[in-house]
Amino acid sequence: MEANQGLRGVYSPVVTPFNEALELDARRLVKHCQWLVDQDVGLAVFGTNSEANSMSVAEKAGLLDALLDAGIPAERLMPGTGCCALTDTVELTRHAVKHGAPGVLMLPPFYYKGVSDDGLFASYSEVIERTGDDHLRIYLYHIPQVSQVGISLALIERLMKAYPNTIAGVKDSSGDWNNTQAMITQFGKQGFNVFAGSETFLLATLRAGGVGCITATGNVNPTPIAQLYNSWQQEDADAQQAALDTLRGTFQGYTMIPAMKAAIAHYGNDAQWAQVRPPLVKLTDAEQKTLIEQLDAQGFSMPQL
Repeated sequence: MEANQGLRGVYSPVVTPFNEALELDARRLVKHCQWLVDQDVGLAVFGTNSEANSMSVAEKAGLLDALLDAGIPAERLMPGTGCCALTDTVELTRHAVKHGAPGVLMLPPFYYKGVSDDGLFASYSEVIERTGDDHLRIYLYHIPQVSQVGISLALIERLMKAYPNTIAGVKDSSGDWNNTQAMITQFGKQGFNVFAGSETFLLATLRAGGVGCITATGNVNPTPIAQLYNSWQQEDADAQQAALDTLRGTFQGYTMIPAMKAAIAHYGNDAQWAQVRPPLVKLTDAEQKTLIEQLDAQGFSMPQL
């Protein structure tokens, strides 16, 4: 991270390992996070692909403590702290900031649908005021196809005007490049850092003036994604992007979270990694076999963690 320029680069919403009793497995998480950091990928723990909304506030706070206790650098963390309940969001946000996280990724409250920008502004405002820490930097999380609660350009503008030192950027997971481009065009020159929500849009985002991506497949393909981020101005950038798109497309042929976990389990020779929390379910044996065949055909590999 460059001084005074906010977070940038490639981040992974880190998948969360569970044991057979569906309890959190901090040891496996630490090893996975250490590997990601070694690949120059930051840690957006407690994101969508972390199954964060299947975890309690206490579980997430405990995992954050475990990562820091294991020596994971706080400056590499962008914890997800947005919850349906205002008080839960405040508690997680305070915990993250207190422990040195340079930014948090914050969903809007997403249970009630059709809420107004006034209501969303009030929610973010309450979180900022109740957290009460000048070190807080919020990266808004726009994923309307899942949350059904979008973050409009007008809301971003209003939040930036009210809290210019706190509203630091956005992850746009809408899958709509026109929306990502509009965010960059309208706010990028004001120091608002726009991350694409998938490496599919990484090159386009960087060329337009965005700062990187926060992407699910950063969990399984971190090195090539980070390589494109670091070499996007080179002549082979489009070829790099095409290769990333091909692998991403393979995983998108399945339910993403169990597919990524199945890949980690297979290539790491650690079957426990395939475990997901309900309501998600593992890939079937047939699905996993086909996935691995497809990945092998692309020369894909992962280390044993």
